[in-house]
Amino acid sequence: MGLLKFIMITIFVIWVIRIILRLVFPMVLKSIFGKMQRQASGGAAAGRGPAYQANPKQEGAISIEYMPPQPKKGNADKLGDFVEYEELK
Repeated sequence: MGLLKFIMITIFVIWVIRIILRLVFPMVLKSIFGKMQRQASGGAAAGRGPAYQANPKQEGAISIEYMPPQPKKGNADKLGDFVEYEELK
């Protein structure tokens, strides 16, 4: 009797979850895609998207940005010695 009650409750819970997901999931997806679409269309139109550049560069212009050297992780001395060799055939 207990097993039958457990099976019936489990089937009922799964059935209710399926109904809720069928109603809620499309609304959640519509909301997410609506936000993405508004962000994409509103951002480019308002000058905040990737289609707009604040400083348009002339064609052929070169810019070099200084990147300070990063300290190496670990100790290179502990890695061992490098031995040059030639492969003989």
